[in-house]
Amino acid sequence: MVKKSIALVVMVLTLLVTLIGCGTTSQSSSNSTTPAKEKLVVGVTAGPHEQVMKKVKEVAATQGLDIEIKVFNDYVQPNLALSEKALDVNVFQHEPYLDKFKTDRKLDLVAIGKAVTFPMGIYSNKVKSLNDLKEGAVIGLPNDPTNAARAYQLFEQIGLIKLKPGIGLNVKATDILTNPKKLVFKEMDAAFVPRALGDLDAAAINTNFALTSGLKPNKDAIAIEPKDNPWINVIVVRGADKDKPVLKKFVQVYQSPEVKDFINKTFEGAVIAAW
Repeated sequence: MVKKSIALVVMVLTLLVTLIGCGTTSQSSSNSTTPAKEKLVVGVTAGPHEQVMKKVKEVAATQGLDIEIKVFNDYVQPNLALSEKALDVNVFQHEPYLDKFKTDRKLDLVAIGKAVTFPMGIYSNKVKSLNDLKEGAVIGLPNDPTNAARAYQLFEQIGLIKLKPGIGLNVKATDILTNPKKLVFKEMDAAFVPRALGDLDAAAINTNFALTSGLKPNKDAIAIEPKDNPWINVIVVRGADKDKPVLKKFVQVYQSPEVKDFINKTFEGAVIAAW
């Protein structure tokens, strides 16, 4: 009888220990949580910026950062979307464009890092050299103020026109001082310029739109900006968010050796890492 009682006590104790052990394991399991991935929604324009961002997304995933890419086909919506908090970051514009856009629209947007630079080129389906442009030739260029200014500066650098001295970045068609060939400059939406190339004698085209149209800057451009041009694209966020650690982490990922190597190999000099 005593032996049976002892055996019963041992069984009960064993059962209690097992239950306690299971309860501890269950509680420990419910309390141990895997740190949630940080997430950013990033806006880019279609083409090279989108390609680069896909590589950034790949590298970021290895560092616990999840990137959702939203692609735009113009230069206006990415800044509006960022201001309205539909994006956390955008990467598509150079700083002179950003400065003018946010001033005109009274937006609190700031650049927190350098991205890439796209040398603007001049392309033509009708001539092989600038010297072949005839008097009265029609030249296309972007119509947004900063890229138009950039194009007019490029036209001056290659000797097509001469601008008023000291005009800076606020160049307009009315600032052309001399135009020996009486060229006709036709401003239009930047994304539309390559599509209109067949109807123009030549055109200044932003590299991202040139590439998406099948043009290769280093091969097809009859003139191109120098690689050390000041029109560097930047990483942009809302001013209130500029010191957030996750955004600093994003800049580090974007400016990583893996992304730089991807840019160099993929674009062969048509797109240049600016950091």
